Amino acid sequence: MNLLENENIINFTYDYDGLNLEEFLEIKEVSGRLFRKLYKDRKILVNGKFQRKGLALNYGDIVSLVMEDEFEEIAPEMMDLDIIYEDHDLLIVNKGPNMVVHPTKSHQTNTLANGISYYFKEKNIRKKIRFVNRLDMDTTGLVIVAKNSFAHQQMALQFEANTVEKKYLAIVQGVIEEDYGTIDQPIGREEEKSVKKVVTDKGQSALTKFKVQKRFKDATLVEVQIITGRSHQIRVHMDYIGHPIIGDSLYNEKSQYIDRQALHSYYLKAKHPRTKECMEFATPLPYDMLNLINLMTD
Repeated sequence: MNLLENENIINFTYDYDGLNLEEFLEIKEVSGRLFRKLYKDRKILVNGKFQRKGLALNYGDIVSLVMEDEFEEIAPEMMDLDIIYEDHDLLIVNKGPNMVVHPTKSHQTNTLANGISYYFKEKNIRKKIRFVNRLDMDTTGLVIVAKNSFAHQQMALQFEANTVEKKYLAIVQGVIEEDYGTIDQPIGREEEKSVKKVVTDKGQSALTKFKVQKRFKDATLVEVQIITGRSHQIRVHMDYIGHPIIGDSLYNEKSQYIDRQALHSYYLKAKHPRTKECMEFATPLPYDMLNLINLMTD
């Protein structure tokens, strides 16, 4: 096994003093759960050999995490995927409109996961599909898939810490007067079993920033950055300030010009899980939102 060139090996070089193997990987933000699983499977190596977790490390030791090949059970379906980026750890896809990310009881087929499963099978990528972020069925844009448990855990840490920069483009009802704005209002369920969310003192804290891109006669194109990641956050907050998203049948009303909410996740900035280098991704507005803008401009 070539520990330097194998894509299934994540390497760390030990450059500390006085740490054992388990302590070193804790500093590298390997979760206790992942550590226990890999250790149980003897997939944590020091200089190419399995060692006990209490081993005192020496300067320059190479600590390796071995990511095994996996089998994906989601049924593969051929579909055109708009792949923005791919490497050994990540697959980043621009999701189209009217598509569920992952199979559910009511959507067993034609999900993004079905298409990725087919792509993995065709490319002989023997990995499970691990979504790092998800989008509503009617929201388009960037979705991150981790190809191994280490990449998933490292990306999830960034999302939990709110260090991932997430920006959306939305077309909202009415003309927003301010060029910039911040909405700092907690979000919770309207009722216990309700899908709809509302601003409520009993909810979780939620922070949204927006910047007007273009004003129309009765609508506004706005860039929205979510600092927290609450379900339906943008939809709830824009409705709260009196500018619900056009086409949003849950928080506004259906539109004759677009068959979904006019919301697109267009920008992501994060650190790569393995190299820690900064990654930036951006996608243009989808055709249906461009068409909506053209209709409002005419």
